[in-house]
Amino acid sequence: MNTEITSAAKPEYPVIDRNPPFTKTVANFNTLDYLRLSTITGVSVVVGYLSGIKPGIRGPSMVTGGLIGVMGGFMYAYQNSCGRLMGFFPNEGEVAKYKKK
Repeated sequence: MNTEITSAAKPEYPVIDRNPPFTKTVANFNTLDYLRLSTITGVSVVVGYLSGIKPGIRGPSMVTGGLIGVMGGFMYAYQNSCGRLMGFFPNEGEVAKYKKK
């Protein structure tokens, strides 16, 4: 199985890992990633609640909105963390962290 990642765009920042595994990417989440995840989740819960007022299904609608928010927030945080490890986003903190090892 070919797991090599090819891209038309070249990384603008130092590459830490060209193909980071899931565990390394999640371990690389920073405070801003967790803040984004929780903000997206919180907004989704409120939108779910408000969209369920008229048909009278506030609870299920709120839970569904929250689940969608958790998944979307996690994917956004994962994308940013992976982009930093692959050198597509600014990664000064990661370079300093992994240079010590």
